[in-house]
Amino acid sequence: MQVITAKVQLTQPLRAGRQFAATTGSEHHMLLDDAAGDTGPKPIELVAVGLAGCTAFDVITVLRQKYHQKVTGYEVRVEADQADRPPQVFTTVRIHHVVTGFDIDATAVEQAIRLSDEKYCSVGSMVQKTASFHTTHEIVDEKTEWMKPLVAAGVVS
Repeated sequence: MQVITAKVQLTQPLRAGRQFAATTGSEHHMLLDDAAGDTGPKPIELVAVGLAGCTAFDVITVLRQKYHQKVTGYEVRVEADQADRPPQVFTTVRIHHVVTGFDIDATAVEQAIRLSDEKYCSVGSMVQKTASFHTTHEIVDEKTEWMKPLVAAGVVS
């Protein structure tokens, strides 16, 4: 079993604000705040970031290692609706994947996303306990000429 750790500490205990310094178990640091202080993300925003990051790591790994896709860019966008009353859990989550590359196979993208949604993404698995997921994707053909794979004269790949 792996243990994930995190710590938050109030930065200005004698002030009315609610800013916290966060430290992850891997010793990364960030500020957390609320809308009033606005010096860092709200904790619930980090859940959305965590979900986007979790599925992004899964999908790019599957696309590159299992399906050998020539991905030149990849973005995941998450929008989540929260319940009106506490606890304001996510109730609906929309995840949109944008994959850019050369000759990207739509079936490979769909399979990679499905594997992330159903098997690999730990954050998604937790968020799905309270929220319905709506996942979409688009494929953008790479247009940058100098990035196109080289084809030797007379050689068909």
